Amino acid sequence: MGATMMALVKEYRASGLCFKQVPIPAIGPNDVLIKVRSSSICGTDMHIYKWDAWAENTVVTPNVVGHEFAGIVEAVGSEVTNVRAGDYVSAEGHVVCGVCRACRSGNAHVCPHTRSFGITIPGCFAEYAVVPATNIVHNDPRLPAELACLQDPLGNAVQSVMAGDITGKSVAVIGAGPIGLMAVAVAKACGASSVIAADINDFRLRMAKTMGADALVNSATETLSQRLKELTGGEGVEVLLEMSGHPEAIRQGLEGTANAGRVSLLGIPAGSVELDLSRSIIFKGLRIEGITGRRMYTTWFQVKGLLESGRIDLSPLVTHRFRLDQYEEAFELMRSGNCGKIVFIHE
Repeated sequence: MGATMMALVKEYRASGLCFKQVPIPAIGPNDVLIKVRSSSICGTDMHIYKWDAWAENTVVTPNVVGHEFAGIVEAVGSEVTNVRAGDYVSAEGHVVCGVCRACRSGNAHVCPHTRSFGITIPGCFAEYAVVPATNIVHNDPRLPAELACLQDPLGNAVQSVMAGDITGKSVAVIGAGPIGLMAVAVAKACGASSVIAADINDFRLRMAKTMGADALVNSATETLSQRLKELTGGEGVEVLLEMSGHPEAIRQGLEGTANAGRVSLLGIPAGSVELDLSRSIIFKGLRIEGITGRRMYTTWFQVKGLLESGRIDLSPLVTHRFRLDQYEEAFELMRSGNCGKIVFIHE
């Protein structure tokens, strides 16, 4: 193994990425070196590629980007006991302190000292990646690498769906991007009585149907809140999964949620969102939960259970495959919205 590798790097604090040669990262005594077999583009990576206000305030440069991957362990640090060379793995992308109140009370996913793979520490759009051994998740050998790399975003969908009771309830998924599409499949697998998918992109809405949505709403041509009520006998949906982050979609979604309903907010708004708290939330008795990442590691076990049992099938989500050096074409396709999940094949 040489001393360098090819990687996608956010080198400058401006739009775009660089495909360049960088040193292979060294491992510490508690780290694992992984030869990456597959990785996938996330909405977060798109923020980094475009370099918006969130990226400017969050991302460390220069840095190897990417945080969704699967690969084979190449080497382990001297203190590592839970991972061996040759293991087929993925990893949790949030590296937490382990000693703060959040970490010690079962809420490590909101550790205030989190370092984020591919955002504030080097990521996986590269030939090799290094992660702490504590973050390693072993993959079922039967799971193809192009699906194994999707477990990180699938975890976001699973946490959104399973933040409360879902069985027998009506569900709306607003925003049929990849995580929204996963949420459709997870909600159906977990026993939702009906799942409504809403978006403004007809390509994504057709994919939502493929993933199991019972009804579709194009909120560019229909009033979202009105349609949610029409599709639920006038009551509104019992569970709202907001994946778009669009201010009007959030307001319309809350309007279309039934009294005493549950709301999971995962979509990231570009700025502040004005809400009528009294009318939209307080007097409706809504329970609202912010969703970030995956619960460590409860959500990962739920993800593995859903995949290994065959309750969900992610293969329809992977619509395009590229080499890393084709990154510009891949990100432009991602920007268009006419795709599902885009996977980089590293071998």
